Amino acid sequence: MNRLPTLDPAAATGKTKSLFAGIEARLGMVPNMIRVLANSPAALESYLALNSALDRGKLGAPLRERVALAVAEANGCGYCLAAHSAIGQMVGLAESELVDARLARAEDTKTDAALKFARVLVENRGRVSDEDLDRVRAAGYSDAEITGLVAEVALNLLTNYLNITAGTEVDFPQAPSLTAAA
Repeated sequence: MNRLPTLDPAAATGKTKSLFAGIEARLGMVPNMIRVLANSPAALESYLALNSALDRGKLGAPLRERVALAVAEANGCGYCLAAHSAIGQMVGLAESELVDARLARAEDTKTDAALKFARVLVENRGRVSDEDLDRVRAAGYSDAEITGLVAEVALNLLTNYLNITAGTEVDFPQAPSLTAAA
């Protein structure tokens, strides 16, 4: 049960109505997380702006979804696990890749390094060591891409914390079970 209200898109007005219309045009729905985030139009607008900017970044949709899954797993955010599993499938990730991302691992060494770096960022609250930076650089990430990874983690911390706080009702299919990784 939601602890913060989900705003009804039909009742939205002004800027929120416009933002909801754009989201619905893109996704075919206004997800519950967006409806909760709209309790603060400034927060919703900020989230959408950062997400849009990162869409144009160098990391690409499959890696962005994998990072989102690693962060959601680390934070225990069921809503984000379901949402990013569904979106991950939409961008071409296999179920095994979704599960691996939650465990901050990948077969590809470059992707694996990014996921491990994202997990370290979450677990250490941004306090990464020189060795952590050396590892992600050695895997082939530029300073611009590392900055993008930090921004991805920050974006996902926002949504994880919001959904955990709000108790947002999941409106996506359930995430794959981690037992598939065994």
